[in-house]
Amino acid sequence: MKSHLRVTIETLAIRGVSRREIARHTGVDRKTVRRYAELANSPGVATGSEATSGQNPPPWPPAPGMSDDQNPPPRPPAPGPPQKALSACAPHREWIETQVGLGRNAQSIYQDLVELHGFGNRYNSVKRFVRWLKRKEPERFDVLEFPPGEEAQVDFGLGAPTLIKPGTYRRPYLFVMTLKFSGKSFRKTAWKADKETWSRLHEEAWRSFGGCCQYVVLDNLRAGVIHPDIYEPELNLIYAEMLRHYGVVADPCRVRDPNRKGTVENAIQHTQGTALKGKKFESIEAQNAWLVHWEERWAAPRIHGRKKRQVMELYREEKPFLRTLPFEGFRYFKHGTRTVDDAGLVQVDGIYYAALPARLRSQVQVRIYGGEIEIRDSSGQLLRRHPKGERKGQFVLEEGDRLFNPSRETGRLLQKAAKIGPKTEQVARTLFARLGRPGQRALYGLTNLPRTYSCAEIEAVCGRFLAAECVSYAAVRRALERQAAVAAVPDAELTQEGPSIRAIDEYQSFWETHSRTNRQETTDAHVDA
Repeated sequence: MKSHLRVTIETLAIRGVSRREIARHTGVDRKTVRRYAELANSPGVATGSEATSGQNPPPWPPAPGMSDDQNPPPRPPAPGPPQKALSACAPHREWIETQVGLGRNAQSIYQDLVELHGFGNRYNSVKRFVRWLKRKEPERFDVLEFPPGEEAQVDFGLGAPTLIKPGTYRRPYLFVMTLKFSGKSFRKTAWKADKETWSRLHEEAWRSFGGCCQYVVLDNLRAGVIHPDIYEPELNLIYAEMLRHYGVVADPCRVRDPNRKGTVENAIQHTQGTALKGKKFESIEAQNAWLVHWEERWAAPRIHGRKKRQVMELYREEKPFLRTLPFEGFRYFKHGTRTVDDAGLVQVDGIYYAALPARLRSQVQVRIYGGEIEIRDSSGQLLRRHPKGERKGQFVLEEGDRLFNPSRETGRLLQKAAKIGPKTEQVARTLFARLGRPGQRALYGLTNLPRTYSCAEIEAVCGRFLAAECVSYAAVRRALERQAAVAAVPDAELTQEGPSIRAIDEYQSFWETHSRTNRQETTDAHVDA
């Protein structure tokens, strides 16, 4: 310390100025002020003319030739450590504690002390006393123990500087998964920290362990948790589906509670401080190779600090309890939300896919895999699965996806004609074979005839026209209309006489008269010839 500061501290300490005031005036730490103040107040130390009058001077060294008896007596031992001064707020402690419990600050408490209790000291005394009352006991942490194979903890950190281009280094992301029981860790660096990389690193870690655990504990990073919630956090869709594929349950920590996954936090610090400290790598592959070597050579054989056993030995004990991995890995996909248009289609990358039975103009989820498309409803239920289209503007539709398909409508009409009878079906097929798709109009008319006529009548008429090889919808309809008209006229009794019937003699006279006239004209014609 500079001499002028030391002299100032000693002088103020001898005058009785508190250590806090000395620290505030000089800008020196209170611990340093205390050390020099104790030296200044100890017997035998003087600071000029301002030294206390009752202080004993230090003994003189013995003069040459003098005996020890002639020397002055030694000075008495220094007194014990100075006692802490009692706060001026101590008499009002009970009242101040009550006010602190109400949430009041030191300034308001000081003002009430002055007005209500005649407090004569400074505000700093009240502020220090309130701060001392608000002192909290150190937080106690429980020791979390889990059986083998139950829990793993994961997190991201930062790796060692790695070359990305000549002369430029950048620190990649460091992924660490640690098994809670054994402390065995998987470490790997990656340039990205997105949701797919996060999920793929989980798979690599489980393959390196030879199995997966029951629970995985993580913090609320965006790659894993979309919306943090203490009661029901929402996981990222790809991450959630990957965990479901392996049968693992995610257990996110509460927000700002990293102590829940202290095992992996310590593993990251251990990796950064021991394996990667002070190192630089020319590629990320070289860094990952070094992490694998360091894990096998140093980290796994070490003695666990708390369990006092070798990490590798604990891992061998835990490995039989890990769950068996699925035969196939998880299929990664891209997902999004689409709206079903008026034709029952959704558009994905410029290609149209049928979304029925989804409701028109409803929102559906689309998952895009390498070679196929899945369409799901809002709850995740699978609706349709299509092969991926090859070009933009393509319609990926099945026969039953169109709202009106001419070919499908023709088949429906022929089936409807077959229900009337085999002859009607044969007439319908003959009409469609002769007229083509425009013949559907005739099929509509033929299949609607049962609304007016019985199927037996239609069958009989169609049979006659097939026999005559004269097939026409109009002819069939007219024949049915004539039959209906005849059937509508009531049957009358035959008679020879009546007001509307001429007598037979009149017909006889008419024929005889006209027959003589015709014979005379014929004879005349022959004579002239």
